[in-house]
Amino acid sequence: MSDELEPTPLPEGLGISTQDWQQTPTNVRHQFLRLLKRVDTLEAHLNRDSSNSSRPPSTDSASKKRQRRTTAAERRKPGAKPGHPGHQQVRLDPTIAVPLFPQRCSCGQSSFAELLPYHTHQVIELPVIRPTVTHWMLHQGRCLSCGTLCKASLPEGQASGYGPRLTAFVGEMAGMVSTSRSAVQDLCASVFSIPLSKGAIQKMIDRVSEAIVPHYDFIGQMARSAVVNHLDETSWFTQGDRQWLWVMTNPLVAYFQIHPTRSKTAVEQLIADWRGLLVSDDYGVYCSWKGLRQTCLAHLIRAAKGLSEHLRADIAALGRKVHAELQRLCHMSTERPTVGQWRAWYARFSHLIASTTGRQDKAGTFARRLEREQESLWVFLDVPGVEPTNNAAERAHRFAVLWRKRSQGTCSEKGNRWVERVLSLRHTCRIRGRPSFPTLVEAISCLFKGEMPDLSWITQPESSPA
Repeated sequence: MSDELEPTPLPEGLGISTQDWQQTPTNVRHQFLRLLKRVDTLEAHLNRDSSNSSRPPSTDSASKKRQRRTTAAERRKPGAKPGHPGHQQVRLDPTIAVPLFPQRCSCGQSSFAELLPYHTHQVIELPVIRPTVTHWMLHQGRCLSCGTLCKASLPEGQASGYGPRLTAFVGEMAGMVSTSRSAVQDLCASVFSIPLSKGAIQKMIDRVSEAIVPHYDFIGQMARSAVVNHLDETSWFTQGDRQWLWVMTNPLVAYFQIHPTRSKTAVEQLIADWRGLLVSDDYGVYCSWKGLRQTCLAHLIRAAKGLSEHLRADIAALGRKVHAELQRLCHMSTERPTVGQWRAWYARFSHLIASTTGRQDKAGTFARRLEREQESLWVFLDVPGVEPTNNAAERAHRFAVLWRKRSQGTCSEKGNRWVERVLSLRHTCRIRGRPSFPTLVEAISCLFKGEMPDLSWITQPESSPA
């Protein structure tokens, strides 16, 4: 059997002499290489975390998270860093102002002149929360003229048994905070002394979902009219079946959609007729984009870091070199390079890729990946406002990922629509520095009255984030 197998060359970095390798039977060499490849695959999978792959930080083990925090703490002192703006307590408008005067001087005198306030001590307290309960006493009576029995009807906007503010609060807790129905039920009973069934809570959530449809549709229009958009996808579960939560975000809005597939069809449904500049990772669906595209350097940097941790010394060395060059490229977004610096970097990077693409190992695979993405690596240097990473989309997904982990997804298409709408409104409010609760109150009030809510704030310039 050894005669039927072709001789295999000696892999680099194994510490085996050429003479020993040549004296090894061919079938043993093949078996050795198969086992070596399997060990490499298993160890790479075992050592994979958010720092050297595309896995989210939430999947890291507790020991790795603690190690990362310890390493970061060693690099810097605790507390606010230089240049941090700080967040001091805001002085609110007083409900009650109580003047205080000095009682007695140390000399025994109790009369004072030139009394002026010198300090304000603010105490914030919640009032006793009691719900306002209105009983509309509907009467009926017979007409004195014709004898017809006539009944009173509810005023406009009073058809629901729960008002806009209570309905908005339930929507805020269930959607903006992603609290479970049981927790919302306990909170309303404990804080407001309002007993609610889970069915009533679900009906209020359905009303909130219906009320924010105009916001969701308008956010989608705004996203599809932007020049630059970040796209990303993460898994979502509906009745245990894997689906995909897609996001399209920019500095003004964030637009979410749940689709059964992770395909080109899903992307086309998300973006519709949008054809702007795309910022994404190098997933195959995005790589076929016909227009300008900036590939996420953070994904490539993490992949290079994973390569630098390979067992073979030659592959690890290449991973370290590529990792350093990609980091230098990413830093050019904040420190623009001179012409000489750019030419030197480009020459080094091009030589590094060209000298590695012919290899038939992980280093060669990664080099060919970079070669395919080469035209999308530095678009951020040519187009103002483009970021070198896709962090905007990944940050938009973080809340949804934590929600998915707690709730295990949704149980129906109606639940999917609720998730899409409330995530879009929540993240857009955060981008615009706008509180979500007043927005929900207004949306539900307009729903009860049959009016269109105010959407002009979505088109206004960005304010400070909340």
